[in-house]
Amino acid sequence: MENKRFIKLPEVMFPDQNSKRITNLLKKGEIRKLAPRIYTSNFQDEASEIVRRNIWQIIGNLYPGAVLSHRSALEFKPTSTGNIFISYSYTKNIKLPGIKIRIIEGHGRLPEDNLLTDGLYVSQLERALLENLQISRQTGPDSKTLPLPTIEEKLEEIIRIKGESALNEIRDKAKIIADALALEDEYQKLTKIISSMLATNPSKILTSPQALARAKGLPYDPDRLSLFNTLFAALKLSTFPVLRDQNVSKQAFRNFAFFEAYFSNYIEGTIFEIDEAKQIIETGVPIPNRSGDSHDITGTYKIVSDTLEMSLVPETPQELLDILMYRHATIMVGRPDKSPGSFKNKNNRAGETFFVDHTLVKGMLIRSFDYYRNLDHPLARAMYIMFVISEIHPFLDGNGRVARIMMNAELVHKGSPKIMIPTVYRDDYMGALRRLTRQRDTIPYIKMMSRIHTFSHSIYGEDIDEMESKLRQSNAFKNHDESRLIF
Repeated sequence: MENKRFIKLPEVMFPDQNSKRITNLLKKGEIRKLAPRIYTSNFQDEASEIVRRNIWQIIGNLYPGAVLSHRSALEFKPTSTGNIFISYSYTKNIKLPGIKIRIIEGHGRLPEDNLLTDGLYVSQLERALLENLQISRQTGPDSKTLPLPTIEEKLEEIIRIKGESALNEIRDKAKIIADALALEDEYQKLTKIISSMLATNPSKILTSPQALARAKGLPYDPDRLSLFNTLFAALKLSTFPVLRDQNVSKQAFRNFAFFEAYFSNYIEGTIFEIDEAKQIIETGVPIPNRSGDSHDITGTYKIVSDTLEMSLVPETPQELLDILMYRHATIMVGRPDKSPGSFKNKNNRAGETFFVDHTLVKGMLIRSFDYYRNLDHPLARAMYIMFVISEIHPFLDGNGRVARIMMNAELVHKGSPKIMIPTVYRDDYMGALRRLTRQRDTIPYIKMMSRIHTFSHSIYGEDIDEMESKLRQSNAFKNHDESRLIF
């Protein structure tokens, strides 16, 4: 018996490739017509699905040498009304199932325009920017151009990722293209936008919040700001109990502060035995050969044991910056190589988590303040500010400790019990932070923080040894893989 191999037909086919074969396949019922000069072997899916899935191949075959241009060159997808824009040798609108090809008479491909698929090119970035600054008679998704704020945001993203020099390179290349395509007016618009974003010209022409922030020297990360908005919205919808701090005396406040500082440093890898930590606090003398670690303990304790300092919360964005820098300088005094009191000058990361770019720190802190000031409950504010500082990571080191200090200052300010994160609870704490960062899932974070706040409320007293005993009974000093925190 003769063996025959099954040869799968392409999903889309065109008569100019092999007209006789197309005719034979049609007669056999192995293909069907999608649109003029377009056939498919797919009998299951809707015509519009097939066209959208193969649109670049279709355009390249129907209009060889065309250039995907204007907004389509930046979006690489149909608009919400199904429009795709190409530059070709004539002007015409072509309707396909689910897609409208808007053909604009224009210049063919330039040497640096990129090949997208056989027969179809795409405008290089500089050409696409100029095309999108042309005047369009239509608006919204039927316009061949993107809105101006979107163009500004694209340019701001380029600065954020590649630096200011990348924008100057774009301006230089755009000048050459503008001369070749007679787009001088569009080039003037582009160069004014770039000049404003680089703060060499007034920023009155800018419309995008991101571009305006860049021009003012306070750029920010819109994705991170969106994350903060997600947490803010969840906190606004949450209900928290009103708890009153039981460590109201000077001694009780200091007792709690000792364990607060001890655990806060332990989380970050500054590990001492309890008796060693007590000795450092009581004597102010560093442990031999561990001067930096010892100063981490004393610096943190100095802040968290001070009722006046811990009652201080920011009223303005500038106060937020000032308070952060002062508290960081205090806890990191023993680490001169970590620039105490100064925001980071290079980027940092933890495992697979990349924190906010060092050039965006001030802008992010200032923008985040809008959400902070609109939260009312002290625990909601505490959760928010702690996550913001942790996520931005504004310093070279000590970010976790500063974040937890800012968290507890919100609670002290309103007479609510402070929070300590025991060693045994570290994984719950870090896991909820990671989940919020990576998956934007607020529920585990809010639940985790609410539980540890309730636990911390139960740790109080005038006798530090009794407080330690209660913490030991709760497994607070054990590692997460040894036990669980007993509430």
